[in-house]
Amino acid sequence: MELRGRVALVTGAGRRLGRALARALADRGMALGLHHHASGEGARALREEILAGGGRAECFPADLTDAQAARDLPGRVAAAFGGLDVLVNSAAVMERLRFEETTPEQWNRILDLNLRAAFFCTQGAAAALREARGKVVNLADLAGLEPWPAYAAHSVSKAGIVMLTKVLALSLAPEVTVNAIAPGAVLVPETYDQAARDWLARSTPLERLGSPADVVAAVLYLLEGGDYVTGTTLAVDGGRLVRTDRADRLP
Repeated sequence: MELRGRVALVTGAGRRLGRALARALADRGMALGLHHHASGEGARALREEILAGGGRAECFPADLTDAQAARDLPGRVAAAFGGLDVLVNSAAVMERLRFEETTPEQWNRILDLNLRAAFFCTQGAAAALREARGKVVNLADLAGLEPWPAYAAHSVSKAGIVMLTKVLALSLAPEVTVNAIAPGAVLVPETYDQAARDWLARSTPLERLGSPADVVAAVLYLLEGGDYVTGTTLAVDGGRLVRTDRADRLP
């Protein structure tokens, strides 16, 4: 897909990976729908950066834990820009909660944003994406491919994203491709100290942490070059998924 002149919606575009992905797509000449909820300041700052560089961007606030708001969001973007070609489901929360301590309210909050929102946002985008022969990229996580007991609900939600990607790939074929990226130690939790970061680097086969640029490169491959790829989850993890010592887990 040639990205220049096309329209993308990135959910969770105000911070972390969502912001990095939105910035990269704008640099490719795309018009950006920047979704935000709690991170409005970051989304608005990114919009100003894009506009200052001659690009097109608008902010779209929405609480994606509301299924109807998630379903309506793509239509708002398509109406503003005249269409929709790419959807990046990036909005998520990562909370350290073990199985024993997770409350129903915490479970619902995590699953509603991390999984249900992607389902209904894609449902709301389906007609526009089919018309454009567009693409969907979901942000999964290494936690969706291996169990993280310290992040029980998060791990379950991201495993759901992996399966959702397969279901959507079949549901939207042949007009739309749907794939996922599963980052590993790319943007570690902000609460991690240097000792935890060093442990993550040592326990990664490539012996270093990744960066948002590694995820950006994978997403750009799927959008620009992966026209014959659908229903797959690409791990961007420095080899953590295939490491032979399975005793170590995210601390």
